Amino acid sequence: MTHSGNPFGQVLVALVTPMTADGEVDWPAVEKHIDDVITAGADGIVVTGTTGETSTLTDPEKLKLVEVGRSVAAGRAKIITGGGSNETAHAIELYKASEKAGADGIMIVTPYYNKPTQAGILTHFRMVADATDLPVILYDIPGRTGVPIKYETIMRLAKHPNILAVKDAKGDFSEVSRVLNQTDLMYFSGDDANVLPHLSIGAAGLIGVTANVAAAPYRAIVDAVNRGDLAAATAEHKRLEPLVRAVMTHVPGTVAAKYILHGLGRISSPRVRLPLVGPEEWEAALIEDELDLVNDVPGTDFSNFRPDRNAAAGGALPKVHGTTR
Repeated sequence: MTHSGNPFGQVLVALVTPMTADGEVDWPAVEKHIDDVITAGADGIVVTGTTGETSTLTDPEKLKLVEVGRSVAAGRAKIITGGGSNETAHAIELYKASEKAGADGIMIVTPYYNKPTQAGILTHFRMVADATDLPVILYDIPGRTGVPIKYETIMRLAKHPNILAVKDAKGDFSEVSRVLNQTDLMYFSGDDANVLPHLSIGAAGLIGVTANVAAAPYRAIVDAVNRGDLAAATAEHKRLEPLVRAVMTHVPGTVAAKYILHGLGRISSPRVRLPLVGPEEWEAALIEDELDLVNDVPGTDFSNFRPDRNAAAGGALPKVHGTTR
């Protein structure tokens, strides 16, 4: 399989889904947040992914996020729909509908909970990719799905004309190098702490959670790598390190990113949907301690950070539950 160019972008934000205090999607905040991250340098937005709380979104919400993303981006960034389903039939219909809603690409996660064999994973990905004309990113995250996409399976999937890329949250750099050497697949770093290492061995870009808070430094890292300036890329990586730790270490990235964005006044509420809950007092304290170490990160000003632990506490039960049909 050969491809011409990168249809996804390089700095992709795994977008949080801003919500109101009662757990409903805050559509004006969604529009503002998408515009904010694009203005800061993102050229791709992944809506309805893990960070977007895809497990608790309804299908109509997922499709509206694609529509809103496309409208706000207005050609400035690609809109990729993430998530999917652990039911192949549902995933096929959801991605078909996402294509009609205006998505520029799809990201298919390994079927979770079922723990299929590699033959089942292969069949799932192939059938979903067959059902759409959109370019596909495979999402390899065994820590959440329970099963990896093994090297041999990736090699077979690389032959599919619509499958162009892998989001890697497995952290096996030797395998990434091997696949990059033997296929035309693009790789995207799916681990915020490993963005620069991934890029240094040939990854095309990143799909990041911390980029919700600070997309500009990731733009700077990618641009520096593109021009061969490792020193500049490393300097940005080091500046980002305490912020990445604050977002990704103590609570789920979605929870921390919303807590921080709300404290910065960039979203109206830090609320997440159950079973996710806001940080407990001791977790919030750890996040805030990490943020005290953040200095000179472009696009962030923590001198005005006003965290609200009470607003973040607990989780919300939305009026309409997410369903698989």
